[in-house]
Amino acid sequence: MPVEIGSHYDVVIVGAGHGGTQTAIALRQGGFSGSIAIVGDELELPYERPPLSKEYFAGQRDAARIRIRPEAFWADKDIALLLGHRVARVDPAGREVWASVGGRIGYGKLVWATGGRPRPLPCHNSGAENLLYIRTLADADRLKALAETAQRVVIIGGGYIGLEAAAVLRKAGKSVVLLEMLDRVLARAAGEEMARFVEAEHRRHGVDLRLGTRVEALEGGDRITGIRLAGGERIPCDFVVAGIGIIPAVEELAEAGAATGNGVLVDDRCRTTLGDIYAIGDCAAHRNAHAELAIIRLESVQNASDMATVVARDIMGQGQPYAAIPWFWSNQYDLRIQTIGLSIDHDDTIIRGDMASGSFAVIYIRSGRIVALDCVNATRDYVQGKALILAGMHVASDLDRERLADASLPLKSLLAIEA
Repeated sequence: MPVEIGSHYDVVIVGAGHGGTQTAIALRQGGFSGSIAIVGDELELPYERPPLSKEYFAGQRDAARIRIRPEAFWADKDIALLLGHRVARVDPAGREVWASVGGRIGYGKLVWATGGRPRPLPCHNSGAENLLYIRTLADADRLKALAETAQRVVIIGGGYIGLEAAAVLRKAGKSVVLLEMLDRVLARAAGEEMARFVEAEHRRHGVDLRLGTRVEALEGGDRITGIRLAGGERIPCDFVVAGIGIIPAVEELAEAGAATGNGVLVDDRCRTTLGDIYAIGDCAAHRNAHAELAIIRLESVQNASDMATVVARDIMGQGQPYAAIPWFWSNQYDLRIQTIGLSIDHDDTIIRGDMASGSFAVIYIRSGRIVALDCVNATRDYVQGKALILAGMHVASDLDRERLADASLPLKSLLAIEA
């Protein structure tokens, strides 16, 4: 069912990703009977983004299998869609948004779930046809098409997007050079022990991984033929994948008067400073209890989905504060990496199990309490570790450390000891 330009909807959701669609789904699941419209800037039906650099690119799942819901779902649930258009202006006083089709859409409540756009490389030809940012289905399709004939790939950025792309490309037999400007990969997402393990795994699989490396220029004009590094070295390539973060897509809200700062600022109900306007997901800067109440943005499906549930409940008069514990996951080669909690500002770590075995966990401690775990092929630790974090388990002695490091002892048994 298409959105009708000029009409009024009880809830208008801007953004057709995980956060936006989950808001609509949660509203209907909660019994909300009002009108709902979703405006998305892609023509595709709403789809999952994490598989783009994993299963979708590897050919393990096609476009139909990464859709968030089948096409018929949206009409069945009376959720109107306007796809292939963006919201160009927000009018809080008039309770209207203006779509790029040139018409207005009225709202009772507005949910901003736009995520972000890839941060461009600071190079003069950052729009070259064989420079890819993996953010959309179209990006992933371009990557698959280029990879069919290309042999030499340069990846810029050592976060999860770059590392996942490197793993898939190496498994496809491509020559991969991965460049990271900092002195380790996953600088924002994991501790040093975990980073060094991941680096070693990529090198073991043949990735030419270079740390502390700065790109000076992309050579070749409209089609990149090589990367020139600071110092003069040139790396020839057939295409480039860039994964150096995102820029929150909040300009229209900022112009409308919303408070911003590394995203749009929201309270514990995901409300912006503008009346009846919420923001969720990658673009929402919030005070997070699991980061010692620091104001952060979380770029994850978990965060988008949990914030969506908070917003849906608030709209239905069942408001509860956002307090979900963050989690993330990544597949690289034969590694299943699962993270629970936030390791931001940790001051101690414990290695649980043997890293050389390929199955272990890194336990992060802040001020004597467990705050996060990175689990590699250790799903049981990932599941049970959540309880330790929520309980604020205190690591008070050498015996506590020994027990936590002993992978033969289930983590849930240690919680019983703590109690």
